[in-house]
Amino acid sequence: MDSPSYFVAVAAVELGFFKREGIDIEFVYKTTEGPELMREGKLDFIGGPAFASTRAFPAWKGVKLLCALSRYSYWFLAVRATLDVKRGDMEALKGLRISAAMSWPGMGLEFMLKDAGIDCERDKVTLVPPPPAYGDKGFMARNGVDAIKQDIADAYWGNGMRVALGESLGIAKMHLDLRRGDGPPAARFYNFAALTTSDRLIEEHPDVAAGAVRAIVNAQQALRKDPSLATGIGERLFPADEAELIAELIRRDAPFYDADISHEAVDGLMRFATGYGLIPEPVAYDALVATQFSHLWKPIEGPRTQPFILE
Repeated sequence: MDSPSYFVAVAAVELGFFKREGIDIEFVYKTTEGPELMREGKLDFIGGPAFASTRAFPAWKGVKLLCALSRYSYWFLAVRATLDVKRGDMEALKGLRISAAMSWPGMGLEFMLKDAGIDCERDKVTLVPPPPAYGDKGFMARNGVDAIKQDIADAYWGNGMRVALGESLGIAKMHLDLRRGDGPPAARFYNFAALTTSDRLIEEHPDVAAGAVRAIVNAQQALRKDPSLATGIGERLFPADEAELIAELIRRDAPFYDADISHEAVDGLMRFATGYGLIPEPVAYDALVATQFSHLWKPIEGPRTQPFILE
């Protein structure tokens, strides 16, 4: 939930952009259950990794990507602040213990290391699970910092909030930012944050699907213009230390807030999904993306883009 990339979907709900489209919607935090709940008909939209739904919908059969929440892979690697390494140096990862959630983020880490020519056994790179989640919602952003503090890892992998917390405490520093070109050249195209919905919703309620795309586009535009809108949402939904950081993270990542799903992005996603074994063969662009709504991906300037902040 605290990923600056996924945050666009949360903001579209919390700032009232879905409501402006006449859509009665509730934000539900279900990080580990989203695809399964959508398969059961208990969720209408998922804001998360573009590949996430393959867990419950093999090769995306039964679902479509409506739009992007943000562009490019949003995974980062932070290292212990005291390590004398140059940012972006892949060789520096050899011999390190790296903490990563062994689900979706861990897939990206393993694939990136292999793409960079690093063999974990040969190069003595150890991937370790993070400490347990914390709080009533199972927050995970501090897990990277905790892994270093508990000396179970020398580095950690995850979203931008994890790195920001480590930097703010002086415990960790940025080493890889895939979105901005660190790591193997293809890494920035492994994944992107997307809004996923079911084929059934698109067929039965195309007006709702279209309204959802407009809500996301308007939220992206509002956050680009005023990142401070994120602070109030963070104060309602996040631990205090994360709420303090979210507006600056939104300001940093706002240039990537674009609803467009390019063919290049899908080609990169297919390379990752087939390479990791999530799907047996690439899926065609038109079979993955709800292209009938692509004309809505570009913002329309005017009063509709102003947020209606829910009380």
